[in-house]
Amino acid sequence: MATPTEQRAVTLSDVGLDTQNKATIGRVLATGKIEQAKEDSDGRMSATIRIQPDQLVFEPSVLGLPHGGQVELELINDDKNTHCALLPSNGDSQFIWLVNHSRGTATLSLDGPGYYWFSSPTGNDEGRGLTGAIVVMGDTPPEARLDRPTQPRP
Repeated sequence: MATPTEQRAVTLSDVGLDTQNKATIGRVLATGKIEQAKEDSDGRMSATIRIQPDQLVFEPSVLGLPHGGQVELELINDDKNTHCALLPSNGDSQFIWLVNHSRGTATLSLDGPGYYWFSSPTGNDEGRGLTGAIVVMGDTPPEARLDRPTQPRP
């Protein structure tokens, strides 16, 4: 579900990324589109992330995953300049070098809910806005929770 900029507020609300103390990431990254990963019958997820010509924005800049697990990303650089992608993954980050008009794939393992940031640390790409986030929805599994009293939920 890709989202035009003018429908951003509605989509943020529908996905649950606009509420305080929930997942306010939609307000942090104010550029780019929001998209949810496609899920296969086996639970693996996939998505395509592009760098549009002369925009220095990942499209989508916010990628939502319905739950933790494996996600296969196809990264496409349509720009005339070389960029890269430093991607989060359990165990170690992954780095994809994207020369102009190229593509690459990465399989990420993101098993817990939360925000996972990605960017292009080449040159000043990050400083100019070539950043994004993967938001893994869901709650922390019982075995990973701290041993403390129940906390109020928003």
